[in-house]
Amino acid sequence: MTSTTTETLTAAGLLNPAIHAFVADWAGHTRSARIEVVGSGDDGRLIDEALEAGELLPAGPGRYYARSHEKDTARSEERTVVATSNPKDAGVYNNWQPAAETLDTLRERMSGAAEGKTLYVVPYLMAVPSTKLAPYAAGVQLTDDRTVVLHMMRMARVGAEYLGEAVATGDTDFFVRAVHITGNLDEMQHGTPGDQRLFATIADERLIVHYGSAYGGNAMLGKIAHALRLASYDGRASGAFLAEQFMLLGIVDTVTGEKTHVCGGFPSASGKTNLAMTLAPEALGDRYRVEFYGDDIAWMWPGDDGRLYAMNPENGVFGVAKDTNEATNPAAMRSIGPGSGTIFTNVAYNEITQDVWWEGLTPEPPTELVGWLDWRGRPITERQAAEKAEPWAHPNSRFATPLTNVESVAGDAADPAGVPVDIIIFGGRTRDREPLVRAITDLAEGVYDGLTLGAEATFAAEGVDGQLRYDPMSMRPFLAYPEGDYAEHWLTVLGALKHQPLFAHVNWFQRGPAGEYLWPGYRENLRALLWLADLKAGRATGRETPVGTVPTPDELGLTGLPISRSELESLLTIDTPRWIEEIAHREAHLAQFAGLPQPIRDAHARVARGLGL
Repeated sequence: MTSTTTETLTAAGLLNPAIHAFVADWAGHTRSARIEVVGSGDDGRLIDEALEAGELLPAGPGRYYARSHEKDTARSEERTVVATSNPKDAGVYNNWQPAAETLDTLRERMSGAAEGKTLYVVPYLMAVPSTKLAPYAAGVQLTDDRTVVLHMMRMARVGAEYLGEAVATGDTDFFVRAVHITGNLDEMQHGTPGDQRLFATIADERLIVHYGSAYGGNAMLGKIAHALRLASYDGRASGAFLAEQFMLLGIVDTVTGEKTHVCGGFPSASGKTNLAMTLAPEALGDRYRVEFYGDDIAWMWPGDDGRLYAMNPENGVFGVAKDTNEATNPAAMRSIGPGSGTIFTNVAYNEITQDVWWEGLTPEPPTELVGWLDWRGRPITERQAAEKAEPWAHPNSRFATPLTNVESVAGDAADPAGVPVDIIIFGGRTRDREPLVRAITDLAEGVYDGLTLGAEATFAAEGVDGQLRYDPMSMRPFLAYPEGDYAEHWLTVLGALKHQPLFAHVNWFQRGPAGEYLWPGYRENLRALLWLADLKAGRATGRETPVGTVPTPDELGLTGLPISRSELESLLTIDTPRWIEEIAHREAHLAQFAGLPQPIRDAHARVARGLGL
């Protein structure tokens, strides 16, 4: 370790020798030219440096635009692995690899890969400070990309001060070691047998090493690799908590003062962020207020009072821009306005006006095309006839904004005690088989429903005979250990509670005979959650079906919502023939998972018998 490295880390308040050894090892191995320790107070300076270097472009007052490599625009599940020293950690979906072999491969590829560059040292906390789960939330990320640092500052609590007393002790296990090196993106051989990208969570060593990307979840290692994949592993290893890709919101009855907390998982394109940031329907706005906690990750643990508690470990929102507008998500739109510090990535950009645009922001693209560049940086005015229908923004274009910009953020979002969870919901995009809402009161059947969560394939080629693409608990890309053990951990954590949350399944996407949506969605979705709150409180009873309890037509509050009786009946109907097909698909899905707990198998059998099988 050079005296310069030691002095730099010490001056920044990072006194722990384990941090020094970690930084020195990787700085030497990647042959970085210098190291720089950063904290949230450096944001303005780093923004200015990024603007001067052309890494960011101004997107109006206090907003910024970034463009990634055109082959580096999303997470890459096929290049993402979980590595441990124990082959028993291999599951169906976690792409398990041996730890030693994986780390050797990464070190070989990353040797000298940061030569001549600054290696930023990013101390961070993926939790509310002082929470009981803080020991699992501290991390130090190394990255050679300044825009990655700026994104981490919007998504995490960044600075040595957030790591607690352990930064000055000899404790070697208190922090997650995270290394991100971009590499030469032109030479990664994307999608070929020689693809050099590799994104590894070496779970039993609490080490994350990602090589070959500078985008989103591939590069912000605190977000998904730590707060989901590694935290899931830590939660099971400790027996202390669950880390899930769940949104978290609160519903306040302004008349009675009652507050209901809802969390839950939704596969991609099933409305999770819009629900997390929803507002009450105009017809109910005087009575109810929806408070935002988080749209992507929740950590959950048993409280001393026997209830389940949750918090959002993130400190920002990394939202999909596509279809975000004043109608679908007004709270998001206000959180990314002028002066918000938002960073947009891969949307369309006007180099003259500094405006940004994406599909769905307005019904049609801007009519004045001069100055507009698509997400690749190509002028819209130079498009050939065959290109005119192509999107201006990438479908996975994003905005990153701090949590404090969300005007509906709950006043207790930063409470280290977390908030009690009353209802856990799952929701997938399905045109039939799933009603608007169904409630589940049995723990094993609730976990079973989460394990068999699915959505219709985004692309027709992914669909097989009407089968859903299953996404257990919406964690398919983030599972860190085998699915049978995962189900067992859920049953153990929630089984210890004195007061169980209510489980439920929601579906905003039912279609009528002409393909029309039967439910208006968006803000109106709150009505289904209000019925669940009523059911849990004993104010509603519903109607029992083989797959759960559904509202009676008179229980679902429809004040101010024009919907016909026939549409409502369709929304609340269980299509038994389609469910019988679904049960067969679920049977095959669950059969993949070794060690599936017997209570889950029994829950599946009960549902099948209820349907007449």
